[in-house]
Amino acid sequence: MSFEQEWTQLKNTAARKQDASRTRLDHVPDDEGRGTGSPQGDLVVSRHDLAAVGDEAFKLYQRLDTDGDHAKQSTTAAAAAMKADFALGAALATVAEHWNNQVDSLLQACAHISNHLDYTQNAHAGDEYHIVTSLSALDLDRAFGEGKQG
Repeated sequence: MSFEQEWTQLKNTAARKQDASRTRLDHVPDDEGRGTGSPQGDLVVSRHDLAAVGDEAFKLYQRLDTDGDHAKQSTTAAAAAMKADFALGAALATVAEHWNNQVDSLLQACAHISNHLDYTQNAHAGDEYHIVTSLSALDLDRAFGEGKQG
């Protein structure tokens, strides 16, 4: 089998696999594969779950904020001392700078996760309150409407 034939066969196989696993947003599959098969869907997240993930993100933030800087001063001092005599000093300074940038990026990501989950939890609580009060008002309106007619 030539390279071209084998390459074509591999591309066709990959395309068939991709088509079979492609996500369709405009279609809900039948009960097969839906897990519980409930009409609301399978994804259920409780406030407790959101709070737990948010708390862990906050704890990770605090730990990383402290532990991510342990070697900062000594690495910076070593790089400065080595710059005069060794080419390695500049490289060490570059590594330290990249490390600090990565730690800052991770800190921002942890803060974003924690804050977003807090926001999501509060937003869903507000939505829940709105739905409950709206439904209660509709039930009252219906009840009073039926009382006036009857």
